[in-house]
Amino acid sequence: MEYYVKSVVPIIKMNYEKMTAVEKSIADFFIQNQEKVDLSSKAISDRLYVSEASLSRFAQKCGYRGYREFMYQYEVTFVEKKETITGNTRRILNIYQELLNKTYSLVDEEQISRIAQYLSNAKRVVACGRGSSGHAAAEMEMRFMRIGVNIDSLRDSDLIRMQAVFHDKYSLAFGISISGDTEEVLYLLREAHHRGAKTVLITANQTDKFYEYCNEVVRMPSLQYLNQGNVISPQFPILLMLDIIYSCYAELDKGRKEHLHDTTLRALAGEKEGQRQQDGRRMP
Repeated sequence: MEYYVKSVVPIIKMNYEKMTAVEKSIADFFIQNQEKVDLSSKAISDRLYVSEASLSRFAQKCGYRGYREFMYQYEVTFVEKKETITGNTRRILNIYQELLNKTYSLVDEEQISRIAQYLSNAKRVVACGRGSSGHAAAEMEMRFMRIGVNIDSLRDSDLIRMQAVFHDKYSLAFGISISGDTEEVLYLLREAHHRGAKTVLITANQTDKFYEYCNEVVRMPSLQYLNQGNVISPQFPILLMLDIIYSCYAELDKGRKEHLHDTTLRALAGEKEGQRQQDGRRMP
């Protein structure tokens, strides 16, 4: 299975669309390469029939100072693929690995810390989304509620729009939209922001317009350009980001949050025990 640390390959893919045809041919080689090879600029230029200047421009498009820096990062973090797992299983595991690598490359720990602080300061939190994003919002409600957050999740279009007007400076609104164009979610964020609430959008899209009404835009990896992406749950990259936010928030006043979490577990266990006893009394 392929594995990269602070992965170079996802960085190439994120910058792929702005490359020239020649640069894309270089990108294709590094994305698809599965074995250790001579990565010197001369060897690669001869292999791909491109100029060394093209290699340098390609590296700069990926955010590196030049090809030498790119080559070093690629070579250090690349691990040859092992063929111990084959077929569909291997493809699926590689997709999940790539999503993890992309998340690693995208996550901004300072941003996550700010969001955790927003959660600590908010008196009311709302998470909204439609479809798979709505299911992720419901999961967020369940998890954060258990450590003391006053949070509700919204998945119905009408409820999202109605709840948009009930926010103020003590509120925090999370909008989850993989595409970044779910109108109900964006409407809630705009209205909440207008009323003084903190707003956070979790999305795979990137556009400057979001910052007009979002305090934070959390980028998550997209399934769009992955092979076999249609067989991977679209909730997975969302839940990765929510886990990171949860972990950071849980570290604030950790003892109190662990106590609250344990208390909810005992409450659930007590409810089940009480139900068993009640069922037992009903039996003849």
